Amino acid sequence: MEELETPPQEVSEQTDESPAVLSMDELLEPGPRPVELPVSIEDAQLKAVLEAIVYVAEEPVTIAQIASALEQPPERIRALLAELTAEFEKPEHGLAVREVAGGFQLATKPEHHEAVRNFVKSLKPPLKLSLPALETLSVIAYKQPVTAPEIRAIRGVQGDGVLKTLLERKLIVIAGRKDVIGKPVLYKTTKEFLVQFGLKDLSELPSLKEFEELRRLAFDDQPAPAPSEAPTES
Repeated sequence: MEELETPPQEVSEQTDESPAVLSMDELLEPGPRPVELPVSIEDAQLKAVLEAIVYVAEEPVTIAQIASALEQPPERIRALLAELTAEFEKPEHGLAVREVAGGFQLATKPEHHEAVRNFVKSLKPPLKLSLPALETLSVIAYKQPVTAPEIRAIRGVQGDGVLKTLLERKLIVIAGRKDVIGKPVLYKTTKEFLVQFGLKDLSELPSLKEFEELRRLAFDDQPAPAPSEAPTES
């Protein structure tokens, strides 16, 4: 009796019960399958570069500067900086990406300022502005552009030496001359002023009460000078 041939059976490509390993192309292929795609490696690398840039930069860097240096669209830099800023806002980070003086900078969070300030004080004596310099700077910040006679009228004392100090430290700059008799020089604050005080722009200036508190803190740790050593203004 002639034996019947068994028709060949199709062999399944998957020989075991373990799930098939999908390729990257298959994972990224659009379809109805609800798969949460990972963050693009390219974006992750660029975000890391942005973090490094805002860390090493001595001054706040603008989106235009970064985009030009990295040859990337400004829109993409802005979006990734926003993501980076959100990540640093998490409580486990002591630093924050802040927009200061038209650019971006890595800075300590305000809630940690006291602890950081105490640590810095333990390392070396802090560099501080004198009381006359702080008073003069506050007048210029809130009244700018302002002339030396106007500053003198508010403070009640001469302050030419203090103005020279503030100019040397690049906290103020000459902003032309006032169109009055004698054409006195006008002064205004600089970008360096915004950087030193951590301000985005002049709209973030502290209130006069807060400025008085800053002035008080500047002298909390300094002993009062002896009568013969009392500072005088030039």
